[in-house]
Amino acid sequence: MITFSTEQAEFRRSVTRFVDAEVVPQADALDERGEFPRELVKKLGAQGWLALRYPEAYGGADADMVTYCLFAEELARGSLSVAAAAAMQSLMGTRFVYKYGSETLRAKYLVPALRGDLIATFALTEPNAGSDVANITTRADRRGDGWVLRGTKTWVTSAPVADVLTVAAKTGGGRGLGNIALFLLDRASMRGITLGKSIEKMAVRASVTGEIVLEDVEVPEAHCLGGEAGGVEKIGEILAEIRVMTAALSVGLARAAYEAALAYSRQRVAFGKPIGEHQAIGFKLADMLTALQAATLMTYQTAARLDAGRPIAREAAMAKLFASETAVRITDDAARIFASYGLAMEYPVQRYFRDARFLLPGGGTSEILRLVISRELDWDRWSAFA
Repeated sequence: MITFSTEQAEFRRSVTRFVDAEVVPQADALDERGEFPRELVKKLGAQGWLALRYPEAYGGADADMVTYCLFAEELARGSLSVAAAAAMQSLMGTRFVYKYGSETLRAKYLVPALRGDLIATFALTEPNAGSDVANITTRADRRGDGWVLRGTKTWVTSAPVADVLTVAAKTGGGRGLGNIALFLLDRASMRGITLGKSIEKMAVRASVTGEIVLEDVEVPEAHCLGGEAGGVEKIGEILAEIRVMTAALSVGLARAAYEAALAYSRQRVAFGKPIGEHQAIGFKLADMLTALQAATLMTYQTAARLDAGRPIAREAAMAKLFASETAVRITDDAARIFASYGLAMEYPVQRYFRDARFLLPGGGTSEILRLVISRELDWDRWSAFA
């Protein structure tokens, strides 16, 4: 059973009202144009929601992970593109400057980003280094009192519009995880940061994506976040949070698809009655609802464990794995219920179907997550119900 506090329930209602009034009416048009939702990001910042997980000193609310998941779920219900942009802005793109940056950097970059005035992102993936982080080739070399960065990052969320980037780079030679550091790059003031190709996607089209090319970018020492090593460990500190958040996004998208399919099944008539009253469709809807309920329970149970300070590496992997795969199945089943109209651009179900694919690689592919889970298979060590 999931029990939300009075404050969490009221917060959810506030986000629901915002999503229904501001996000849902624009979702299809943003997707069709592949347009970054800048005004919506600013509105989310004005509400204080991009800063939910940050202290009040930076405009935040010191909110717990359950509350953050409610935000992510409701936003994804309206538009996964908008939710993906907000997730990058409120988590990966800002976390490292908050955790390891000076107060000067926080005032200059963190606070404006949490207001939505600056667009922040995180750049890790390279053309030949995705899950295999040890294989990254972007280099950071000492020069005087600072660093010079060279390399190429790809699949960078918000790359075409980003003002600030946290970039992972090697500070030493050779393959390995021990010599990776994180650097904060200012696109306006640092020369040599250019946009490579923009990546046209079939999914989350309004969450724009592209390559970032770094050519002799001079970076001050103060912009090296947390020292010249330990970057992988720093990323690992928020990996469980990323996975739980992605599970919440999955639940939100799956909810939208299920609700659309349920409504359509009650309106569409075939052989003299609504198609939802035919066993073939009724059973499909029953399976969809069951899977959605299970994914929701796993997501919020894991978020609550994180809030309680308990180890959740395996549970976060399980929640993300199950929720994202469930979102793929539910959106597919929803499109099947719509039949030919599942292909029609006039119905958002085709967008849900496409967007679900985005959830699979984020926070680790299903294959990587299964590897994480398989390393700890003992049932008696799993205390998720305690």
